[in-house]
Amino acid sequence: MTTLPPLISGPTGTGPRAVPAGDPLIEFSGVGKRFRRTAGCYGLKDWLAQRVRRRGRETRATGWTDALRNVSFCLHRGEALALLGRNGSGKSTVLSLAAGVLRPTTGRVTIRGRVSPLLGLGAGVHPDLTGRENVYLNGVLLGLTRREVRARFGAIEAFAELGELMEQPVRYYSSGMLARLGFSVATHLDPELLIVDEILAVGDAAFQAKCYARIAEQRARGLTMLYVSHEVSTVLKLCDRVLYLQGGRVAAQGAPQAVCGRYYADQGLTLGPATSEPAMQGEAPCAS
Repeated sequence: MTTLPPLISGPTGTGPRAVPAGDPLIEFSGVGKRFRRTAGCYGLKDWLAQRVRRRGRETRATGWTDALRNVSFCLHRGEALALLGRNGSGKSTVLSLAAGVLRPTTGRVTIRGRVSPLLGLGAGVHPDLTGRENVYLNGVLLGLTRREVRARFGAIEAFAELGELMEQPVRYYSSGMLARLGFSVATHLDPELLIVDEILAVGDAAFQAKCYARIAEQRARGLTMLYVSHEVSTVLKLCDRVLYLQGGRVAAQGAPQAVCGRYYADQGLTLGPATSEPAMQGEAPCAS
């Protein structure tokens, strides 16, 4: 396979860009991502012992890990694509590349439009700032003016339901409170592309239902979404296509019922009755 030079176009934080109707918002072309493995430390005693043995030398490399290998897909405006796979299959790495947090080792990642990522609890927030201050910080980072953020703050505050805690530093927030703040900010700042990485799993049942209703509402308005969840029922309900990753490679992509069925079958499980959706495909080209 020909290795293309790493490229990320249209990074986050540069404000909205006009995207031609036929161009995908996200395009992965033969993407690979490699991380260096290092000698591990399993506590303060082990760390000090290694420091003494190395006498200040840098951490010793023990090899490389290929998190992604030759991954190609496109996400067009108005689509919702789910990423499925067991833990360690590369889902979060794909999301981090799509959000501009990481750069590919090989291949090309092209991003067009304003991205609003929900990559994990506490991501994109400063622990010493209050909830209110973090709302403004995220809005400015996404390319909005303070006036535009101010106009949306009331809706963000009402949706998050944090009350007086909105004026407290987020370092004192529980995981559920962080999820409330993060989701409310991400979905009320007019993103062209919403990236969600299982953050809703920590919320209470009532707030989860509220979030899924909010996603469904924005999907009806044409929101584009890249979504990771182990809840297949939610994937079937919210997403148009599914990309199934296995060992950092694309195992299948296509219609949700078919690909989710393959994902279940590979684990010795049964999804349920098949639908009349088209069969899954090994690889889908970028077609406008």
